[in-house]
Amino acid sequence: MRRANPLVLVLVLTLLLAGCAGGDGTDDGRVTLRFQSLAWQQESVEANKELVAEWNAAHPDVRVEYVQGSWDSVHDQLLTAFEGGEAPDIIHDASDDLADFAYGGHLADLTDLVSDRLRSDIPRRSWRTTTFGDGIYGVPFLQEPRVIIANATWLRESGVRIPTPGDPWTWAEFRQVTAELGGDGKYGVAWPLKEPVSATLNLSLSTGGQLFHRGADGKVTVRFESADETVPRTIHDQVNTDGSASDSTLGSGGSDTLPGFFGGRFAMVPLGFSYRQQIVQQAPEGFDWQVLPAPAGADGLSQGVSPQTLSVARDSPHKEEAAEFIDFLLRPENMVRLALGDWMLPTGTRALEDPALRTTEHDWAIGTALAGHLRSAPAQSVRGYPEWKDKVATPAFQEYYSGAIGLDELRRRLERDGNLVLARYQR
Repeated sequence: MRRANPLVLVLVLTLLLAGCAGGDGTDDGRVTLRFQSLAWQQESVEANKELVAEWNAAHPDVRVEYVQGSWDSVHDQLLTAFEGGEAPDIIHDASDDLADFAYGGHLADLTDLVSDRLRSDIPRRSWRTTTFGDGIYGVPFLQEPRVIIANATWLRESGVRIPTPGDPWTWAEFRQVTAELGGDGKYGVAWPLKEPVSATLNLSLSTGGQLFHRGADGKVTVRFESADETVPRTIHDQVNTDGSASDSTLGSGGSDTLPGFFGGRFAMVPLGFSYRQQIVQQAPEGFDWQVLPAPAGADGLSQGVSPQTLSVARDSPHKEEAAEFIDFLLRPENMVRLALGDWMLPTGTRALEDPALRTTEHDWAIGTALAGHLRSAPAQSVRGYPEWKDKVATPAFQEYYSGAIGLDELRRRLERDGNLVLARYQR
């Protein structure tokens, strides 16, 4: 056989490699970044697409391609994309979904890529939600406290004390108020606990609950202590002892409780702050509602949150450009636009000062008053948390809230069964 000319081989190889890189740039040197957004509400999708268009108009050499994702399937979809080498450059997710991706080496460490402006504008408590080990694997940008949406007319006519961020109810007072409001087929509160774990753990920060404890060796164990009991016991007793909470909503999502709330069956519903949009859109004409802070405990109004985040795939060949787009997307004025689109709160301190987020209309001011009390969710950096939540904690809390098991059995399952699950991720 004739031997190939080495110069020809080099030329062919060069052309092949250039062809393989076609998804990262164009022949004219322009970079293309794929941005997978999980925005789903019309206002939010529009805000994201408008910002992408504004970036593209100002940066002809770095084009961003908007890719629509879904919260329902984001974890599995990203896992498949990472393993197949086809992950988007810029990834929209939630901070409690990042731990396994960060430790698994799928996300870029942003420590040296985040701008000084973003680093100083977003509080340290928010950065903790995306810090794993010594690295930063996402930029937290939207968050929402869990609040109580109340029938204002019902509360006003009952004569109960109306709580404020400066003078909230205690958990004991909250239980007493719901007992006063209920009766005659009506309930003081409806707890939508189809997903009971994050709600319980995040609200338990107000009472000093932590549940997950990291030892000197870095390993995490579950301990269900007295501070962890207050919130679940309150919910359990409202349902099973006082009859002030409906047992029919325990398996429901937040939206499922709104017809009963509008119909006068429930006086209050604990929901995420963003549910105000659905209430504005769906409430009957003349329905008077208001936002109340969640009850306070030994640690005041503290509660855990898992902010929405923007990350960069480790395999992206254009990490610096991706970080520059994130910095643009999260300028204070842009962060306000994203927050208004999602009816949530921005993490940035300058954005939180915007008058549009401090108005009394739709009780935006109640949310911004709670922003300083938001902390990293207890499960934030726990490897194996998704499996622990699905296989152990969710069924255990569901059975406890329904009255099928007692507090001691709940503790046994969370600790014994839960630690067996977590141990597999910490060897």
